[in-house]
Parts: sequence; structure tokens; C-alpha cells
Amino acid sequence: MAGSAELPPPDNSVAAEPWRRALISVGSTIADVIRSLDQSGVQIALVVDGERRLVGTLTDGDVRRGLLRGLDLNSLVEPIVFRSPVVVPPQIEREMVLQLMSANKLHQLPVVNEAREVVGLHLWDELIQPADRGNTMVIMAGGKGVRLRPHTENCPKPLLPVGGKPMLQHIIERARGEGFRDFVIAVHYLGHMIEDHFGDGSALGVSIRYLREQQPLGTAGALSLLPVRPAAPFLVTNGDVLSDIRYGELLDFHTRHGAAATMAVRLHEWQHPFGVVRTRGVDIVGFEEKPISRTHINAGVYVLEPQALDALVPGQPCDMPELFSRLQQGSARAIVYPMHEPWLDVGRAEDLERAQAKHSPNPIPSTSS
Repeated sequence: MAGSAELPPPDNSVAAEPWRRALISVGSTIADVIRSLDQSGVQIALVVDGERRLVGTLTDGDVRRGLLRGLDLNSLVEPIVFRSPVVVPPQIEREMVLQLMSANKLHQLPVVNEAREVVGLHLWDELIQPADRGNTMVIMAGGKGVRLRPHTENCPKPLLPVGGKPMLQHIIERARGEGFRDFVIAVHYLGHMIEDHFGDGSALGVSIRYLREQQPLGTAGALSLLPVRPAAPFLVTNGDVLSDIRYGELLDFHTRHGAAATMAVRLHEWQHPFGVVRTRGVDIVGFEEKPISRTHINAGVYVLEPQALDALVPGQPCDMPELFSRLQQGSARAIVYPMHEPWLDVGRAEDLERAQAKHSPNPIPSTSS
């Protein structure tokens, strides 16, 4: 029996991601491919094996050429699969993706990990002409940046330059590039400098309003100062997080899963510097040579439903993990969004150096140890 165009998602998958509808089994028929192309809307079928490793791709043109060669709707797709598609790893930046797609005249570009498992799909139309989104983005920019002194003695951390412009501008421009236009910036330490720099946002083609904290309220507490509750799910991000995360995909993921709150997380790996001895009492039961520990860490980007604000006390400090805990205690659903894109939390001097080197037109070696 021919394989189905529908593949069961793995237990830890983002099952409803649009590109997943483009996945088909290598044992599928041409009829399966046509159905997949029609349902996915991405104009490409990603042919994978039983381990979800990319075998190749198929487009409408490939199908038509197969039919001209004498194949029919019940024929297997295996003979017409294009097995040498251009692919990219998850870590590649958006600008490089655009250059690669432009140079190769590609409208779709599969994203695969080291095991060649499909983990995403770049679409040219979405990269260059994103749909407008009416959702608000709140940026937490009130911190003192103590660990970045002396850089932050006379400059708020979000205004520190990276690649010739403030970190905060990178965040706003990236979100604007995905169709977001409504921004709220929470300010406290040297907040007047942020307001003077960005104003109402018109210079960047967006609208910016400000929440002015009289005292530090944490990564969630400032949300209690919103004068009007958002009418739709809204994004929240720390003002010192530089990332290639797709804000729109995060928002769509949150909505599809019916969550009250979604936290973007990254897989963090840490290798123990020594060999580990496993014991039971005084007995040795095993050895592990420099084991690697893998955990998910908070990436500082979130989506919240408007009713999540009910868990805050106006004017009272609250950090985002605490807000998530309160929501869970109230039986609201709080979930994670696993992200694989480049990400940097600019909290220390060495992080700032890394960010500046990465965005410099003429990168120089970092001097951090």
C-alpha cells in the first residue's frame, strides 16, 4: 500500500506548523503530492523518510513532468523526487537566507538539522512581504544593566549600539519586518533617553507608546501599567535579547495551542569539565566521561492572552516566571515554544562584544576571555 501524504508528528513536535503540512512520505503517490501541494499552500512538498530526514523535494512542475513521462496519479513519487535541493541549517541568519534564496532564485528553502531532519521552511514571500499584524508588542527596557557597567552608567542598556544602532532598534525593526506596527516600551532607568531617541516611532514607520515605571516592576510587573488591555494576544520581549526568532510564528503557535501564556525556550548544553563517578553509598556503579547536560532555558520572549493580566497586581513587582506560575495555579495553560534560531541575551560585557562583532561590517576578534 502506498504511503500516506500525512505523517504522524513526533511527540515533541510543533504539529500545526504550516510547513509540516508539506511533509510527505517517500512512499507516497503522485495523488498524495497533489493533495499536499493544495492543502499546504507553500508550493513545495518535502519528501522525508521514516525518521523525518529530508530525501528531496517536489514541486508542481516536477509532478507535471512526471505525468508527461507516463506516470499516473497512483504512481509512487520516488522516481521524480529532486534529491539535491539547497538546504540551510537552523542557525543561519535571515539576511543570509535572503541572499541565498535570491542568488539561487528560490521561493522555498528547507531548514534541516545535523541529522538532516526537517525542522522548518523559509518562504520568500513571507520573508520580503509579511502580512500586517495588529497585535501589540511590549518591550521591557527599564533595567539598569548593572552587569554592563561602565557602558550603562550614562546610557540605558537597550540604547547601547550594536552594528551602528541601538539594540532596541534591532528588535523593533525585526518585528516590523514581520508586520508588527504597534509597540509599547516599558522604561525606568534613564527612560527619558529612550523616549527622546525613538519618540512616537514614526521615524521607524511604527507606533510607540511608553509605560513609565516609578520603581522596577520586573519582567512582567510593568504590564499592569497598561492603560488599555489589549484586545488580542500580545508579544512581550526583553529589551536586551537579540534573536532571529520569527515573532509571527511564535504568535501563531500560541494561538493554535489555545494557551494563556507561551514562553520561547532554547536548548542549552553544558559539558561537565570532569569525569563523573556514579555511586550508591560507597560502591561505584558507573562512570561518565565529561557528561553533557541539556536543559531548556527561558529565551525572554513571550506571548500572553489579555486575561493573563488578571494575575498581576497593579504596581506590584512580578517577574515573568512568577506570572506563568500564577497562571498555572489558576488552571490556565502555559506552554513553551522551542526555538532554534540564533539568540543572544546581552547581559554582560562579553555578550555586548559578541553582539557588536557579529553585526560589525568588518568584524574583529573579540577580546573577551
